[in-house]
Amino acid sequence: MGGEAGSEGRRLLPDRHPTADFVVCDILDALPKNDLASMEHPLFSLSTRADLRVLSYAHNDVTVTITPSVRGRATLFDKDILIYCISQLMAALNAGRPVSRTVHLRAHDLLVATNRETSGDGYRRLVEAFERLAGTRITTNISTAEIEETTGFGLIEAWQIQRRTRGGRMVSVKVSLAEWLYRAVLAKSVLTLSRDYFRLRKPLERRIYELARKHCGHQPEWRVSLAVLAHKSGSASPIRVFRRMIRDMIAADHLPDYELAEAAGDIIHVRPRRVVLAPGEGPRPGAAALDEARRLIPGADAYALEADWRAWWAATGRPRLRSPDAAFLGWVRKRAGARSKG
Repeated sequence: MGGEAGSEGRRLLPDRHPTADFVVCDILDALPKNDLASMEHPLFSLSTRADLRVLSYAHNDVTVTITPSVRGRATLFDKDILIYCISQLMAALNAGRPVSRTVHLRAHDLLVATNRETSGDGYRRLVEAFERLAGTRITTNISTAEIEETTGFGLIEAWQIQRRTRGGRMVSVKVSLAEWLYRAVLAKSVLTLSRDYFRLRKPLERRIYELARKHCGHQPEWRVSLAVLAHKSGSASPIRVFRRMIRDMIAADHLPDYELAEAAGDIIHVRPRRVVLAPGEGPRPGAAALDEARRLIPGADAYALEADWRAWWAATGRPRLRSPDAAFLGWVRKRAGARSKG
């Protein structure tokens, strides 16, 4: 598959907007329990060239057929737009504000939040991404919000540039999300991503991170065979080439949040980089403290903040706390202060 392996080198992309602060949520996460949602399935192309193939994919009881437009199948980099749109909706939901399936956004904010260049070329690439997202058609029986249906849809229903500068750059954009995607947001079937996700250069790296985030999460380990990982990733490379790409990824060791290791029998081990606490272990803030954390950092995912704080507590020697609520809120205030100074 053209561009899947890439030759850009092993380092992360530079952080083009280091002072930006943005809480991102993965919109294609599986729902709780055993439900399979679309993060499980390779809807997006790993190619950096126009991918005109019709892809048919089946896993367990889920079938997916992805049909590209003449401009090619939507890529994993195009997905940044969806991540941004749903992040905005989740921030609004967390703040108690009304939301709708149509998202109004500023193109510059989208480019900054997803670590893209804000040059004229960056805006041109954004238009091309909108066109691929709207043109890619999916037929599937994927379940979202505990509803299973066989249906066909685009990754976005429509988009519209509402305002341009005198120089021709887009300023305001309106995006209408597909109904199934919006339903997943309302059901809060989301996971928070590392901001460094947008610094990963290669599509396969982003896809492996997605799978690690979904299947490993905060568990101590996820073990998966190389063949299953290749199938889940959507890679079209021969298994020997895919094995080499995964070994290169292991050697580079720059996936956010997770590290990979290879074991005998073509088994890949995925482990979180930070300390994983056992169920019931460690301090937990109360509901009132979580509400106060939301007030201190509007739009933030309080449960993600709690998970970060608990990991920090474990990494700093598991000190005895007289008041978990006070300790948690003190940590949140420091983070809020660091963000405001940035």
